Amino acid sequence: MLRAVDEGRSRAEIIDIFQVSRATIKRYLKQRRETGTVVPRPIPGRPSKKRAAVEMGLQELLEAHPGARVQDYCHWWETEHGTWVSSATMSRAMHHIGWTRT
Repeated sequence: MLRAVDEGRSRAEIIDIFQVSRATIKRYLKQRRETGTVVPRPIPGRPSKKRAAVEMGLQELLEAHPGARVQDYCHWWETEHGTWVSSATMSRAMHHIGWTRT
């Protein structure tokens, strides 16, 4: 989209081609002007306390049971640590530490 702006295409043409609003074009241009890039900004707010705690002890659990389901990891986590963890939180933590099934 920004390449089209740089090539001199009209805003109306860009809106039609890329199905974006005029405000989106302005926002992207402003971000590129201010930061030099249009890489997505980090999500505001503090990081999840629970996910950080889960990530610290997760590797050992994953290595002990490499083929288990996410729900099983949640159950084992609750049994070992006394804290319930949703399958979404567990899945995000697994993804964040780079775990892949073998």
